[in-house]
Amino acid sequence: MLKKASKEIPTTSGTKSQIMMRLEKMVEESDIMHGAIRSVDMDEGVFGIAHSEIIAKEDMQQVFEHEELGIAVIHTYIWYMYDTLMRGTELCNRFNFIAASRINTTFITKNPTSVMNELVDRFMVAGDNTTPSLYFLPFNSGNGGHWLLVAMDLSRLMVYYLDSLPGDWSKYPSMKKTVDAAILKFRSKKNYRNRKDITWVRVQCPQQNNSIDCGFFVLRFMRDIIALNHIDIPKMYFDKYKSYSRAHLDEMKDELCQFIIDHRIL
Repeated sequence: MLKKASKEIPTTSGTKSQIMMRLEKMVEESDIMHGAIRSVDMDEGVFGIAHSEIIAKEDMQQVFEHEELGIAVIHTYIWYMYDTLMRGTELCNRFNFIAASRINTTFITKNPTSVMNELVDRFMVAGDNTTPSLYFLPFNSGNGGHWLLVAMDLSRLMVYYLDSLPGDWSKYPSMKKTVDAAILKFRSKKNYRNRKDITWVRVQCPQQNNSIDCGFFVLRFMRDIIALNHIDIPKMYFDKYKSYSRAHLDEMKDELCQFIIDHRIL
């Protein structure tokens, strides 16, 4: 049975909750405010390999001040989802995460073959992939740019594209080419027959109404898909979440703040 991620959605948006103010006070009293950093080790279950993340003052400010999210916050919230929603349940066989620090536009531009092989290696970690499951790739357009979500079902040759801005994968042709090549190479290594072409689905998901929320939306997309336990993502997204309010995003920040406190990350 799925562990509950949170309680009720806050009714007040844009104001700091008690748990956020508590964490903010802890940050203010720590040496991280004076240039120190934290190196956080995540076990291999999160990204398929052991992973270390550097967290600095700027990362915490992104949460406290509702700013554009960087990789450190994206990865730490993914760790929260794995640890709180998935660990010890069958969901670990249905949902997998790919580290955004390894697969992005900047790296694809420099060395697309290396990035493709990184994806193939990640696919190989999780077994035979003959039953439906999703690989979540939070993808960044490069140099701290726009975040979007690519969710791959290797068994059915399906790729779901979720973007909180208008448009589709044609905006990122090198990304699509790399993902397609990695899926086909993985299936070739496993001697799986490719019965059909890879199908990309543009999901009509909630859209942001400012220039900073894309990272929050990508995290919420993953959170909702896992919580509803759906491998098939409806083209019109889930009826329950046709749009996201600021309260939906504040809820995630509270979850992350509580997780950071509980795990003594700072």
